[in-house]
Amino acid sequence: MFNMMKYLSTGNEACGEGAVRAGCRFYAGYPITPQNELTAYMSRRMEEEGGTFIQAESELAAVSMVFGASLVGAWAMTSSSSPGISLKQEGISYLVGAELPAVIVNVMRGGPGLGNIAPAQGDYFQSTKGGGHGDYHIIVTAPASVQEMFDFTYDAFCLADKYRVPVMILADGMLGQMMEPLEFDENIKPCPVIPKPWALTGAKGREAQSIKSLLLGTGKTSLEEHNKKLQKKYKEIEDKEVSVEMYKVDDAEKIVVAYGSTSRITRACVERLRKTGEKVGLVRPMALWPFPYKEIRKLAEKGLKFLVVEMSAGQMVEDVRLAVQDDRMVSFYGRMGGGVPTEAAILEKIKEL
Repeated sequence: MFNMMKYLSTGNEACGEGAVRAGCRFYAGYPITPQNELTAYMSRRMEEEGGTFIQAESELAAVSMVFGASLVGAWAMTSSSSPGISLKQEGISYLVGAELPAVIVNVMRGGPGLGNIAPAQGDYFQSTKGGGHGDYHIIVTAPASVQEMFDFTYDAFCLADKYRVPVMILADGMLGQMMEPLEFDENIKPCPVIPKPWALTGAKGREAQSIKSLLLGTGKTSLEEHNKKLQKKYKEIEDKEVSVEMYKVDDAEKIVVAYGSTSRITRACVERLRKTGEKVGLVRPMALWPFPYKEIRKLAEKGLKFLVVEMSAGQMVEDVRLAVQDDRMVSFYGRMGGGVPTEAAILEKIKEL
């Protein structure tokens, strides 16, 4: 029986509640604006749920604690903002190498360097192209509302466990701080429990086992064979986990591509232009990896023009160009360092296509 409850929530707090409802019982983090509300929220909710909250001494320590918690089978999460996520990259690569599930939240801010605390989308490359060392991918999802901060975080734990891979929630300062209605079933069940025979829960009654990413053997135990296994997993994820919203694209003559907070502004532009008779559609990748190459390519085959809008110097635009396979069909408009695109500027760029 559904018992739907409606709250007024920030994106950061909705993310935290989504994690708790999914089954997260371990959180380690380190303060950095604009995601501090998430850390504060988890400090309270972990205690209420009988879980573990640790404010670590650094971002490196936090992701290492998540590694340890996941190693023994716990559903674990950490969060930070752009500079902090950079510090976590070594640990994320270790999680991938050891095939450990975890959820990592990045509430992006302006950069490079310490930058500022304004919203930005300059971490796309870092998140989707493997910010750490080695050949790897993590699943990256991009919510665009407070509701999706809850929904996508909940789903992230299910995906992480299903594929034994870290999942990143890529949000931004605007989305983390804004307040909107949040609705979910009070009786929602946690993610399905998948047996974890690999977890290091003690060897009493069974042979001892180990989990590591340092592989010095040869043949079937070589690092190359391990990488081949990982690549096979990534291919399965690419086949099954593409997530994209195609908004009013069926009769469109022009397509805008945007994700996260920027997609909300571009959607408003599409609505305004539709009212004047202009056939414009929106493609919103809800997963940034795996990226919806095939879906965009199908639109490109119709000879449509594309405008990519980002709060960056142009990062996702490279994936759109790969999908379209004709640079002449793809234009770009972006703001950097915490600048937010305006409707007026986007409308002008769409008209120029």
